[in-house]
Amino acid sequence: MTRTSADSPEAIPVPGVQKVAVPADREGQRLDNFLATRLKGVPKSLIYRLLRTGQVRVNGKRAKPDQRLVAGDEVRLPPVRTAERDSTAPPPEQAERVEATIIHEDRDFLVIDKPSGVASHGGSGVSFGAIELLRAARPRDTLELVHRLDRDTSGVLVLARRRSALTALQTEIREGRVSKHYLALLEGRLPQARLTVDAPLRKSVLQGGERMVRVDPDGKPSRSHLRQVEQYADATFTQIALETGRTHQIRVHCAHIGHPLAGDEKYGSREFNRRMREAGLRRLFLHAARFEFSIGERSYGFSAPLPDALREVLDRLS
Repeated sequence: MTRTSADSPEAIPVPGVQKVAVPADREGQRLDNFLATRLKGVPKSLIYRLLRTGQVRVNGKRAKPDQRLVAGDEVRLPPVRTAERDSTAPPPEQAERVEATIIHEDRDFLVIDKPSGVASHGGSGVSFGAIELLRAARPRDTLELVHRLDRDTSGVLVLARRRSALTALQTEIREGRVSKHYLALLEGRLPQARLTVDAPLRKSVLQGGERMVRVDPDGKPSRSHLRQVEQYADATFTQIALETGRTHQIRVHCAHIGHPLAGDEKYGSREFNRRMREAGLRRLFLHAARFEFSIGERSYGFSAPLPDALREVLDRLS
């Protein structure tokens, strides 16, 4: 990565090693996110490779992607070819497609109705997620993911445009003062119209790198509140409010009580998924419908309607 080619007329000089002090307004930020803002246009996959091979260092030491930075930390940035950045830039049409899903923006936040099939961020075999595509579409903006949605989940995804907004909202999330509501189609009939699933979850990574989550007494506390919205012959359209926000929480909790999500290839029922495909379902039936919070005296509420493809499935079931 550090070689230059003086003989090539298209060669772009490679900047030397840089040592950057972490400013006060970046304290507490993850190292990988800090690098994404410093190395604009460089894909996450390359950033993780630089970290994995020890080319990025914090205070002279190797560091992991999730290390939280402290104001004044010295971060070593290795040389990165600008040509490599350009060759891996997101296709403009992908960036435009995601930018078209913006449902709100102000000086603090940018909110999109994320389509199913688009990851929140790149990595793990995904070249470009919503954050990379939006950064490409808006190169002058400073954008950070506040939270994440699974790749196959659609709906409200909030990004911060200022560091102060990011830390303030993440504090609200950490303290459990954010209201998140999802819409899902579950197998069978719920035993009652309202119920709470209180089951700790533990995350693990399989040998092939696949991420799995299971109910485990030693896992992190996890709580989901389910409310029946509509009953069908062998499925229930359900609203789910999260009290915690663990990885795959809704999918694992619903499978745990015997009512897995329609279209869930990882935790679901093969036979139920087959029947839902006959009803026209071509994706996971999970949609982040509403996200509410308050910061200071200002309250926010972002909503995204159920996608037409999911509504058509409900129409066929009824």
